[in-house]
Amino acid sequence: QFELVESGGGLVQPGGSLRLSCAASGFTVDDYTIGWFRQAPGKDLEGVSCISRTGNNAQFADSVKGRFTISRDNAKRTIHLQMNSLLPEDTAIYYCTALYSTSPSFCTLRYFDHRGPGTQVTVSS
Repeated sequence: QFELVESGGGLVQPGGSLRLSCAASGFTVDDYTIGWFRQAPGKDLEGVSCISRTGNNAQFADSVKGRFTISRDNAKRTIHLQMNSLLPEDTAIYYCTALYSTSPSFCTLRYFDHRGPGTQVTVSS
């Protein structure tokens, strides 16, 4: 069964940090690009970051560049999103996503095939 499970969300003060994790199971993780999307109340789903199958290519939304980093460990089937210098506008439900790709270097913030149930991130003082 294809499964993505996020963890690590919570309440943090502005300027703080959180590390989100995604545990993948039920599929060959090496065949998929992995991404993080988020949805704030009343807003559309937004691509935040993605990482290619081999980890040699990553992309970030302009709003998080320089603050967020993404990494993956295919052997451990885990993907992490490190979020630093958090802002109130980063408040959203964060979803781990997967997209099948034949290219080892491809990733996109525009679409995905599968997503997890999400984890809430709240940035507030």
